[in-house]
Amino acid sequence: MPGQMPVSISAVQPSRAWHAVTAGFLGWMLDAFDFFVLVFLVDTLASQFHVTKTQVVFTLTATLAMRPVGAIIFGLLADRYGRRRPLMANVIFFSVIELLCGFAPTYTVFLILRALYGIGMGGEWGVGASLAMEAAPPKWRGILSGVLQSGYPLGYLLAALAARFIEPAFGWRAMFWIGGAPALLALYIRSKVPESEAWKQHRAPSTRAILAVVKQNWKSALYLVLMMTLMMFLSHGTQDLYPDFLKSTRGANSHIVSYIALLYNIGAVIGTLIFGHFSELLGRRRSMIFALLLSLATIPAWAFGGTLLAIAVAAFIMQAGVQGAWGVIPAHLNELSPDQTRGLLPGLAYQLGILIAAPVNSIEYALRSKFGYSWALAGFETINIALLIVVLALGTERKGRGFLSEQIART
Repeated sequence: MPGQMPVSISAVQPSRAWHAVTAGFLGWMLDAFDFFVLVFLVDTLASQFHVTKTQVVFTLTATLAMRPVGAIIFGLLADRYGRRRPLMANVIFFSVIELLCGFAPTYTVFLILRALYGIGMGGEWGVGASLAMEAAPPKWRGILSGVLQSGYPLGYLLAALAARFIEPAFGWRAMFWIGGAPALLALYIRSKVPESEAWKQHRAPSTRAILAVVKQNWKSALYLVLMMTLMMFLSHGTQDLYPDFLKSTRGANSHIVSYIALLYNIGAVIGTLIFGHFSELLGRRRSMIFALLLSLATIPAWAFGGTLLAIAVAAFIMQAGVQGAWGVIPAHLNELSPDQTRGLLPGLAYQLGILIAAPVNSIEYALRSKFGYSWALAGFETINIALLIVVLALGTERKGRGFLSEQIART
């Protein structure tokens, strides 16, 4: 109103950012939990469904391959109709599918359900990240980006805990049944999380207009997809098969594997927070490169360590670097995306990257038969990290970019 001092959005509602980041964090943590319970059940499910371990590993590939479908569906809805309602629908969808996985009577049914789950997993990150980053004050965006992304390794950590305590006591089906609990998050989003002001200011008039903006920025979109493909090779290539690697090459039992997984996911959480914070001081790309160099230096001990203790320490440092680089991604992708497509483009680039990288588990598992498990993991990730560093060095960034008009009038 005339005559009144304009104030920033954050001054009007200081709790806005925390509720938005909390919703995105919890959604991504619970989504990751629902994905990672499977990596601890490869042997169990192969025996249960009377199939090979390779076929069970393929269900991971099916989940990853379907994620771009979810990114497109929920991303378009988020840019057209707001962030909150698509995020609530997404959380309910992937929770119900996860619950049903626990009732799968055959491998075929289980495979179909894991593919459908991929649609839900693919939609959560883009919508949740845009909601959180649009609410975060620019000076806090780096650390809050790390907080948001830390939900992923925390979900893995919870899956390791479930593998240690729930599966031995209640069976493998209970691991999926508890995956239905995230549906309750929709109640929190409905009651506490406000709609994005940035979306209200930059809302596109139609779906066609959203796609037109993506087309206009196709070069940037392709760069983001390339970067995210290599990032997916990094994370899934170092995480998904590692429990099976420990069992197959070091003779670790399920209890030991779950404890090592707990340890390296604690390292992952620490890494997301440290490098997310550093990205405000050093820049997005430079912080990511430092994290990648840490992981690169750890590969020999991570893949060839002589004792389980050495392996465990190396895995801790490895995932601190891997997820340290990932901790910068929510802020980096959202800052590089046009205002009208921030619900769609970051999530789509993220999930197209996983579509291209979806065979990573099958590739590494096939390389294992030719070169051995250790060389398969070490060789693949050494080449991948080197390529990723080059891509980041040749790229650009827009650290601290504003998503809102600088000031709005108090109403």
